[in-house]
Amino acid sequence: MSLQLPQPPAAALRAVLDALDDPDAPGALPVRSSAMRRCIGPLTPALPLPLHLLDPMSAPTRGDAVAQLSAARRTGWRFLIQDGEEVVAAAVTLERGPDEPGTGEPHVFSHFAEGPYPAATLRALQQARLHTAGTLTTYMPRLLSVPAHYMTALWLHPVLSAAPTPDLLIPLVPAPLGVTAHIPHHAEELLALLALTGGEPGESKAKAGKGPGTAALLTSTR
Repeated sequence: MSLQLPQPPAAALRAVLDALDDPDAPGALPVRSSAMRRCIGPLTPALPLPLHLLDPMSAPTRGDAVAQLSAARRTGWRFLIQDGEEVVAAAVTLERGPDEPGTGEPHVFSHFAEGPYPAATLRALQQARLHTAGTLTTYMPRLLSVPAHYMTALWLHPVLSAAPTPDLLIPLVPAPLGVTAHIPHHAEELLALLALTGGEPGESKAKAGKGPGTAALLTSTR
């Protein structure tokens, strides 16, 4: 077994398609960089992933990493935007609660994003396919944002397994100091390391290099 790609809500996909079709859509044109403007053919959304937030007000602490992960709330979806076979950007939608003000749509377009994350997401998905090929577990990929440590990771959540199986995280580049990007790690190990760094976001980077064996806590799951 391997990866089971999630099916995005129709409203989330519709919001992205509307933003691609309408240059006057909120947030669409101002944040389109040269990479999107150079594209000649149609831009298409692909590989949608739910985006979960590890609440920055309750950053991981030692002993409760699993509970923190299970409490990470879904905030929206991120689609990779392709020009043919080339990934040129990502599109982010926001998931609205029933009591939030707005148009009444459950999913609204937020913004297009470029920089390192779209390519890093594609690379992590390719690594996840290789890592899970031949296993007896089926994983569903998600994206986990940990703003307290400036980290985004591909989150492989087991959905079908013959035995208890840990969640896996593949940190995207750029990763926090002391964390190796693009290597699958047990989620508990990675979140435990972030707990060891502790403190405020800036402080966590300063502490990550202190103390013997900190980086050694993270080793490949292979």
